[in-house]
Amino acid sequence: MRAEREARLRSDAAANRERILEVALAELTRSADVPLSAIAKKAGVGQGTLYRNFPSREALVLEIYRHEMRQVADTAAELLRTRAPDQALREWMGHLARFAMAKAGLADALHKAISASCGQEKPGHGQMTEAVALLLRANEEVGTIRPGVTTDDFLLAIAGLWQIGPDESGQARARRLLDLVMDGLRTGAPGMAGPGTAADGAG
Repeated sequence: MRAEREARLRSDAAANRERILEVALAELTRSADVPLSAIAKKAGVGQGTLYRNFPSREALVLEIYRHEMRQVADTAAELLRTRAPDQALREWMGHLARFAMAKAGLADALHKAISASCGQEKPGHGQMTEAVALLLRANEEVGTIRPGVTTDDFLLAIAGLWQIGPDESGQARARRLLDLVMDGLRTGAPGMAGPGTAADGAG
């Protein structure tokens, strides 16, 4: 009975944490300055529960971003299991574009959190780098991108995504940017006879 009770408490605690993250993501995306008390109330938990999980506003914002970036990064391996490497890369770029545009409202909260945390590295950067490296390696092995492209090269090339708004014109601009990047990656690829096409994942 005691083991069952402890398991139930752990399950409840995990559910509370997920609910806090879900509500906080939505609220902070709308307003970077939303009170934590409002987040706790909307999540249906007490402020004590919120602070036990996230001892500060900065800790909450950084964990939201880390959680979201992990989900985007994890899709890289999933796509490679079901797509050709160049299609997986282009589709994953589309996932990243949608994430960047949807979370534009969270950028202000994230900037404040990083500044308050002594300018630490942006959360999720390591996971994103690993995902990019996985996709680039898979493509280089089959000759669908030019050899020698580094993760830094790639991340710099798509950095403009974070400046694009989520409206319809922004989505079109993101698709154009990613198509240009993909064309550039294919230039000089040993396994490509021509420019070719891949899945359009930005829309």
